[in-house]
Amino acid sequence: MTIGKKFNQLDKSEYFLIIENYKQYKDFNTLGLYRSICENENLDLETRMEVRDFAHTIFKKTFNFYQLKDPKTYFELTTLGMNLTVADERQAWKEIRENQEKILSDKKIKHRNFGDYSKHNCGYDNCPYNGIMIKQGTGLSENHMWFETDKKKENAKNKSKNQKKQRREKYKIIRDDLDN
Repeated sequence: MTIGKKFNQLDKSEYFLIIENYKQYKDFNTLGLYRSICENENLDLETRMEVRDFAHTIFKKTFNFYQLKDPKTYFELTTLGMNLTVADERQAWKEIRENQEKILSDKKIKHRNFGDYSKHNCGYDNCPYNGIMIKQGTGLSENHMWFETDKKKENAKNKSKNQKKQRREKYKIIRDDLDN
């Protein structure tokens, strides 16, 4: 069975019916469902919050993983109906980053190529690279996942070079002493 309609065109009763019977639909997509809650102009704010809360009863674990996969949607849904100051917004994003790091360490995931972070999206509509899967750290990646606890690779490389230089100089000093 298919839904036959875009999620962002549904009304409240259709949302509840589809969420209750989500296993029967072969084209059901939880990320699409959550994104549509933010985008649906047919629903008022209270109804959006009701639909979000009802979806959480079934998909809470999946929703929490969206902190990694699609943090923008996660942020929009968690702050739905709230008036945030700039400081509140920064705090919410800080918590999302902390939760991302925790989820990665709990699941023992070593890479950071998830959802929005794995595709090129520079913001230009005519860019030929839009939507292409990329490896993080390449020249095409604009946004990347970073944490306060990350070590800078440049520092490790510089440290390695300095140690190598010191070893060479140590042997050079020893050779000079033996020659004299």
